[in-house]
Amino acid sequence: MNGITIGQYIPGNSWLHKLDPRIKIILTIILMVVIFVIPNIYIMIGLVVLYLILYLTTKLPFMRFIKGLKPILFLLTFTFILQIIYTRSGNLLYTFNFYFGLYHLLILIGIVIIYLFTAKLIPFKFLYFLLMIILIFGIQLIKIDHMLFGSYKLDVFSGGLIQGGFIFIRMVLMIGITSLLTFSTMSIDINNGLESLLSPLAKIKIPVGTLAMIFSLTLRFIPLLFDETNKIMRAQASRGVDFSEGSLKNKVTQIISLLIPMFILAFNKAEDLANAMETRGYIVGEKRTRYDELKLHIPDFIALSVTIILFVGAIISNVYL
Repeated sequence: MNGITIGQYIPGNSWLHKLDPRIKIILTIILMVVIFVIPNIYIMIGLVVLYLILYLTTKLPFMRFIKGLKPILFLLTFTFILQIIYTRSGNLLYTFNFYFGLYHLLILIGIVIIYLFTAKLIPFKFLYFLLMIILIFGIQLIKIDHMLFGSYKLDVFSGGLIQGGFIFIRMVLMIGITSLLTFSTMSIDINNGLESLLSPLAKIKIPVGTLAMIFSLTLRFIPLLFDETNKIMRAQASRGVDFSEGSLKNKVTQIISLLIPMFILAFNKAEDLANAMETRGYIVGEKRTRYDELKLHIPDFIALSVTIILFVGAIISNVYL
């Protein structure tokens, strides 16, 4: 939960912070489309380089982006491995011969026991888990003739590596682009930008202002609720509750003990917010005025033009490559 970065605004004075929120929302949508239009991994790597340059020029903390990848790190690794296993296109790069016997089984049981007793002492649990998985497969590469149950092989093709890397980079870029939007834009600015972009829908009686406010509040409450959840978990841990140990029944009981204060906290926060909005004269469905009116400037048009050129280039590459 500490890795959740969605909805977190980082104050700054970079060129990205100064862009109009409407332009930033449009740029995010266009870049997301570009990610899915790009036809091969080589152009995708070029987009990664461009993204890194873009991120570094904003002077945003790069470690915050890395922490944002933590919740999906297992999914990224699992997807990459699946592509290597099941993709059979391209050139055969290497064949792994795995063996499984009595000694392998005993060693694997020992590794699992060691992991269960040491995992809670290791700060980087996912990397430790990944190391144990590599060790398990590494043990099976050693042929032990005594009591050998069987063997199997894994063919690694170049197409599997390329496809796995392609999907891996695509998912990372999706997280990175959305993070740039939330890192550089306050939730109230995102709300105003969405409301302005969706304003034509108001002519067909769609409550644009209400929908934009709901989205903005949802985005704002995600990091808030996770922070409060971490506080509750630390408070319960100080009272002897361990969420990573115990039987299935105990874990269900522990989760219930966590969910109840979370729901109470969420309803209390929602009630406080509703009271605050009411005291400030907010009325659902009524037209609201703004202190700062959104206006486009030259940097906004430059950023939009560059992104459109990038989008057209991605379309052309998808057609001719």
